[in-house]
Amino acid sequence: MASASHIMNDDMERAEAELSKGTSPFHKLGLSTAVFLRATLGFEKEVMEQAAARITEAEESAVEHQRRAVKDPSTAHQSAIYPPGAEYALCHAESQLMSAVIGVLNESLTESLRGFYKLRKAFATLYELSEAEQRYLRRIGKSSTNSQTSVVSGMDKSLSSGVQTPADGSGVLTPAQSVSDDEDNFVDAAETTTTSSKKTGYQDPFADDAMDNLTLNDMAGDPGTARPRASVNMKSAFAQADEEVDFRIITSDPIDLFIHSGTALCYGLLQLLLSMVPPAFSKLLAIFSFRGDREAGLRMLWSASKFKETINGAMVFEEANSLAAGLITLGFYNGAIAFCDVLLSTAVPRPRLQTLLSEMRSLYPHSKLWLLEEARMLGAERKLAKAVSIVDSASQQRGLKQIEALRRFERSLNCLYLHQYEECAKGFIECVGLNSWSHALYYYIAGVCYVEMYREHRISEPAKAASYAAKAQENLHLVYSHVGKKGFMGRQLPFDVFVVRKVRKWDARAKSWNCDFVDAVGVSPAAEMVYFWSGFKRMDEDLLMKSLGKLIAWSEDPKLNPRWGQEVVDERAMLAVLQATCLRFLGRVPEAKKMLVEGVWAHDAAQIKACDHADVWPLPISHYEMAVCLWDEAGGEQGDREVLRRCSEQISLVERSEGYELEARVGLKVTTARETLRKCGV
Repeated sequence: MASASHIMNDDMERAEAELSKGTSPFHKLGLSTAVFLRATLGFEKEVMEQAAARITEAEESAVEHQRRAVKDPSTAHQSAIYPPGAEYALCHAESQLMSAVIGVLNESLTESLRGFYKLRKAFATLYELSEAEQRYLRRIGKSSTNSQTSVVSGMDKSLSSGVQTPADGSGVLTPAQSVSDDEDNFVDAAETTTTSSKKTGYQDPFADDAMDNLTLNDMAGDPGTARPRASVNMKSAFAQADEEVDFRIITSDPIDLFIHSGTALCYGLLQLLLSMVPPAFSKLLAIFSFRGDREAGLRMLWSASKFKETINGAMVFEEANSLAAGLITLGFYNGAIAFCDVLLSTAVPRPRLQTLLSEMRSLYPHSKLWLLEEARMLGAERKLAKAVSIVDSASQQRGLKQIEALRRFERSLNCLYLHQYEECAKGFIECVGLNSWSHALYYYIAGVCYVEMYREHRISEPAKAASYAAKAQENLHLVYSHVGKKGFMGRQLPFDVFVVRKVRKWDARAKSWNCDFVDAVGVSPAAEMVYFWSGFKRMDEDLLMKSLGKLIAWSEDPKLNPRWGQEVVDERAMLAVLQATCLRFLGRVPEAKKMLVEGVWAHDAAQIKACDHADVWPLPISHYEMAVCLWDEAGGEQGDREVLRRCSEQISLVERSEGYELEARVGLKVTTARETLRKCGV
């Protein structure tokens, strides 16, 4: 774990070199984590394949050591809290979580489903570790109905059947199903059921009753022995993790603390991720009975993040878990929740986040990861110029290529929001050489920046404008050759579908109108990208006014756009949504509402959908924007109940709307809005 801590200081080569010297499950887990981080930061296929192989090694090693610990407890850590082999059970669960993520990112539906199955198995392991912890706390009188040291409670009680509990209250964790079994089948082939009747006919292999052998007892004793059933139902699964209770007063054993903080970290991450799932994707997760609890997840991550400093100069296990928890917590608030719109007034604890970031920057001054988080925090505070400056300060530091790609990506987006189109285009083209995930995205955003520059100079500097027009056409048509190379769960990436449709639309318009390609481009595609990347919320008043002015000019200045009078309704609806968003962020809510009603809802939905290569996203998004306007009009959670009820109705319309390409870009906002309204009793 000391070697693994180099990961958080961007010294990946040193971390991997030192971790490669050992063969224990901890070494293998650390090594797989290092490669996993590179894989998930860069989404490069070859790195993901390498990560999958390393994670499999870590899984196999953890299973073997856990099996040995069950047969001979003297070979494992002797804990007063956890059963023999618990440290290896945690290593196995963490490996399974990483394997699940890689499976989903592996562009295969089969691998994705297998990943979800592993996620369930990891969850069951973590639950049993937490139950063992709770039994100990009750035994020493530290647990009560009001105690919040528990990581988990309220789980389907049948899950606890996976832990054999002797009279003294201790548990016996036995190894989970082998990795090879996981690879061959989603469920165990042999199974003894406890139900009184048998089902006939086809049974869904992913239904609860077919995927319930998920406890650590799966490989205990004789393989033919009946195994307890354990239905993993994540609904209401977690109790509150009390951030005021420091588990270090319970034990000073470093491996116990590693297990405790690791369990809190993994549980917290699981709950957080599941709570962020967009409405459409949640239907798939429902197959696996997955339900998230955002508040519980964040409490657990905050709890895990307490272990930032070593104790007695030797305990680094929990420090590594703390760093991971800190990074996840900051990333969640700065990169996701900060840009949602329907939030409780207490949803973002800024002082606490600033303290956490300051501590992490102090511990790891050479890491670009923490600089990126600082830049994102500044962006959330509408200090974009300062955010770019912070990101630039990391340009000379050595570090992981994937993190450098993130740095360039973050800087380029901020330049887009600052209307610094040339810098934005340059940055995204540079990303092509750093990352292989979505070159279509990079070329598309670069291309739409050149469209904006063409429009800015078309009248005043025709020669310069012609140069920008050529670059716009070149970059936007590069999109065709860079889509379809990546996928998600066996399907083409939504953004790839989106950009191909957009470029085809403009090609068709250029042919129909007999004009240059760049003159056939419709309502600002740069502003459209700003919307889907939550850029308007990062803009200060001056930048918002500049954005609004550009949008108004497109429909009112005949020199800039002589064809607006004949423009089709989907373009008009798109312009209305973008203008309404700017007006809302400027505090001009009544104007924003009027713009949505007159600019979108005044058009027949069927008419919008009937447009060639239609942009249909303004239809559902207009309801989301109206919901936010109503939330602002009500004054937040303490506002007029009738207005909040109407806000909820608008969110329901978004939830029930037909799908559109970039739905996932708004899905988290919709999910968060619904969760917020539920807390308000609406």
